[in-house]
Amino acid sequence: MPEETRLKLIRPDDWHLHLRDGDVMNAVLPYTAQHFGRAIIMPNLVPPVTSSATAMAYRERIIQALPKGADFKPLMTCYLTDTTDKDDLIAGFEAGIFTAAKLYPAGATTNSDSGVTQVSKIYRTLAAMEQAGMPLLVHGEVVDPEIDIFDREAVFIERVLDPIRAKFRGLKIVFEHITTQQAADYVMSANENLGATITPHHLLINRNALLVGGIRPHMYCLPVAKREHHRQVLVKAATSGDKHFFLGTDSAPHIRSTKEAECGCAGIFNTPTTLPYLAQLFESEKALDKLEAFVSLNGSTFYGLAPNDSHIVLEKFSSDQIVPAPEAVPVANSNEDIVIFQLESGTPWRVVEA
Repeated sequence: MPEETRLKLIRPDDWHLHLRDGDVMNAVLPYTAQHFGRAIIMPNLVPPVTSSATAMAYRERIIQALPKGADFKPLMTCYLTDTTDKDDLIAGFEAGIFTAAKLYPAGATTNSDSGVTQVSKIYRTLAAMEQAGMPLLVHGEVVDPEIDIFDREAVFIERVLDPIRAKFRGLKIVFEHITTQQAADYVMSANENLGATITPHHLLINRNALLVGGIRPHMYCLPVAKREHHRQVLVKAATSGDKHFFLGTDSAPHIRSTKEAECGCAGIFNTPTTLPYLAQLFESEKALDKLEAFVSLNGSTFYGLAPNDSHIVLEKFSSDQIVPAPEAVPVANSNEDIVIFQLESGTPWRVVEA
């Protein structure tokens, strides 16, 4: 088979993932376990994961829900609040329960109402994290209602991220799901203590996908997709091989009825299609040789972990061989399903060995 139609990669990791809980988790977890070796698990459940005890319980539920024989490790995070117990947080990190802690500005996204209301309230926690070497993950948007939703990320850099980095110079930070040229430029110019995740959907769609021809609720996420020139900058960053940037799918499943609603939920479920679409994108940019760095190496380097010791294989099929991917994943014990992120044009790439 021609080399350009078959691609072997060190097993990727997902450095930003929502698994939810219960029946929804049971529906989506097999897709992550099939393609990824590890994933940073978001803590914004209801109630959120705010202690070592709740993180251990959640991790155990994930492990129990894994398909038989799956080789997948969930990496747990703590949801920071104004009153986080920093001693429990650091003890959990040192015991290997937590891999990182997550800063949600209160009200910024799904299930973030218990988040931090003012960053100064967690300065002692951040100082303890800096000393322990515990990474901070940030949802990079301000929530000031006077700030246009398309400007929230750029304003966050100025008001929140830059002051944190100036005050805690040794703190490792991941600027999650970046969406703008301002964020990409800022990260690229930073030292090795700042990294950034980029989602497949922000690499593939701009805000037209959400708004042109009618509102497309399954293309709605937070941070919201931006203008085309921002997408192009993200593509350049992801395909550059630069170690600051790595894959975080921000796959965020919601049942169809909560997406197709008067006030629909923010989140895109992209796990089943992430790797095929990324292969297609990197191929189009003549950067297939940089895909492994983005999905398999840069993130583990940032977190100080060894790459996975197994591999996956993607293959590019001819048009007459392509089997359409399913539109949605059913959720047990309900009449609901979860729509899978897909482009109308589809992709000829598939994961064939995992």
